[in-house]
Order: sequence, then C-alpha cells, then structure tokens
Amino acid sequence: MPQILGGKETLNNYIESNLIYPEEARKKNIEGIVHLVAEINDNGEVIQIEILKGLAGGCNEEAARLIKSVKFGAVKNKSVRLKTKKRFKIQFKLPPENRINYHFVENRENAPKTETIKNYSYSIQITGNQVD
Repeated sequence: MPQILGGKETLNNYIESNLIYPEEARKKNIEGIVHLVAEINDNGEVIQIEILKGLAGGCNEEAARLIKSVKFGAVKNKSVRLKTKKRFKIQFKLPPENRINYHFVENRENAPKTETIKNYSYSIQITGNQVD
C-alpha cells in the first residue's frame, strides 16, 4: 500500500491546517464526513479521486483538492510498478460559536417606593472565525 510521506500524523496535520471550509457549506451549516477513494500511481501521485459518500456545499471538491495534493511514497511489488487505491475520510466540522449571555438587573433596594425599578438585559455574541 502507498504510504504517506511523514506518516498518518503528518497527513492529519496537513488536512487540519490546509482545509478551507467552503463558504456555501459554512453559510448552510453543513457538517459531516466525505468518504473518498484515491487512485495512486507507482510514483506516489494521486491520479484519480472517487467520492463514495459526499456532502453538499463544495465539501466534496475541497476534500478531493486536499487528497490530490498529498504526495505518497512510490509503490513497487517485486520490482513491478503498481497502481493502488486508498480510502480516506475528510471531516468537515464548523467551529463552535462562542456566545456570552449577560443579564443585568438594576437593584434599587433603597429607592423610594414611588420610583419604578428598571430591568436591563443584554446579549453579546462573539464568533471565533470571521471571514473577511
């Protein structure tokens, strides 16, 4: 079988740092796993990608782009050059939204009875990944 140069951990780090979440998938909150098969030639180059189970919103194309750019080690069996197929799973998971809810109620214990008490409530939303 073709081996990833640097091992599986290197592949996982590469995918994590190079995955570009498709804008359409982000807007539609699409998450999941793209299952694909890559055909790899004897030089370790990905020559064909087949999506077995995909996602909408551009996730299939992004998963194929990532795997197509990976370099594998050359494959030979008893000096015979081989083409092989290897399965991959690429996970698309949106980062969690950071939300802070703040509730403020004015306490007027010593206020005269004729004065009305006002309640204040605030909601603050902070998102971690903003796209420019």
